[in-house]
Amino acid sequence: MTSRERILAAVNHAPVDRVPIDVGGTRQSGITVFAYARLTAHLARARAAAGEAALPHSPPRVFDVYQMLAEVEPEIVARFGGDCVALNRRAVAFGLVNEGWKSWLLHDGTVVEVPGGFAHETLPDGDLVLRRQGEIVAQMPAGGFYFDRMEKYPGALHPELDAWEPPRLTAADLEHYRDEAVRLDRTTDKAVIAALGPPYELFNGIGQGGFEDWMMTFASEPEYVTALYRKLTDAWLENLEAFHGAVGDRIQIVQIADDFGTQAGPFLSVRAFRELLLPAYRRGLDWIHARTPWKVLLHSDGALVPLLPSIIEMGVDILNPVQTTAAGMDPRRLKHEFGEQLVFWGGSCDCQGTLIRGSPAQVAADVRANLDCFAPGGGYVFASVHNIQADVPPENIVALFDAALSYTCSG
Repeated sequence: MTSRERILAAVNHAPVDRVPIDVGGTRQSGITVFAYARLTAHLARARAAAGEAALPHSPPRVFDVYQMLAEVEPEIVARFGGDCVALNRRAVAFGLVNEGWKSWLLHDGTVVEVPGGFAHETLPDGDLVLRRQGEIVAQMPAGGFYFDRMEKYPGALHPELDAWEPPRLTAADLEHYRDEAVRLDRTTDKAVIAALGPPYELFNGIGQGGFEDWMMTFASEPEYVTALYRKLTDAWLENLEAFHGAVGDRIQIVQIADDFGTQAGPFLSVRAFRELLLPAYRRGLDWIHARTPWKVLLHSDGALVPLLPSIIEMGVDILNPVQTTAAGMDPRRLKHEFGEQLVFWGGSCDCQGTLIRGSPAQVAADVRANLDCFAPGGGYVFASVHNIQADVPPENIVALFDAALSYTCSG
């Protein structure tokens, strides 16, 4: 199978020749630049010790300065059997367009490349901040590994809805999407994943910079929330129409992201989810399913089992990251109860325990145990459980993906 065929078979619950693998195919299945730099150095040493030719080397690019994610190079994707690739926005984080790359030195001495518009300010206490029109929109603690978002979103601002409009895709955005979709379709055999949810995540993201205030609004002002969601989904449908006109069928999966769960349970009740979130999200997902062949991937962390029937009803085909250590997220239960209706994308290894502190052998054992649950019968794509963080040893990253590559599918 080609990579695209393998992913399409998996998301259609059909047999595959091996477990499909995602290595940096989304902004939630990538790797921080700190870990990536150590990983590429580790691979270079291993190749040299084996007498193999060195891989092409250049400073890693930080394509997402919010999460400090590295752009995973094609050679690394190939090394670990990656089957998909992301169609990212022009400006992935804080309005910084990914062009005009320039060098920057991380606090650990690693040289990386960042977008040309990246201009940080160092505060007296060593924190780094990014500003827009004089206002701080992002802040990284001294010696930190990613930026905290400081700008406030509409849920926290409580805008006057009659006078406020959510953002639409611009002509430059659509040109970028069109050109990138054509390039990826012609030059790779990978499945292409594009993130295009509402202009702001309807639950978790919309409260960024003021989540507590937003939670009170969400709980106490359902009429306002419904009107806000109508505005946002109106804009989403316009964006989907324009985006589809630009990329056509050159993408296979469209991703939405919204965190509905904590590690102990959902953020909200099933009733609140069904009354407010489900109808709003279903507007967009119904449009996608009626007009395109795209599959819909939802990224949502945490303990989601009580919400999964509603998530399926709203039109989600694929669930990521499948945080198996959260309450109730046992792989066997998930596969048994929801495996015919959902594709599981992730669920590979305990990202907060084994992957960080375990040995490579323990990582591989964790992977195989989860694959034994998720892989049979198809409907599964292997990926890290969220982005691989800065403190993950490179040996464990190698063990993670090599265990998936060597796994024998039972169907």
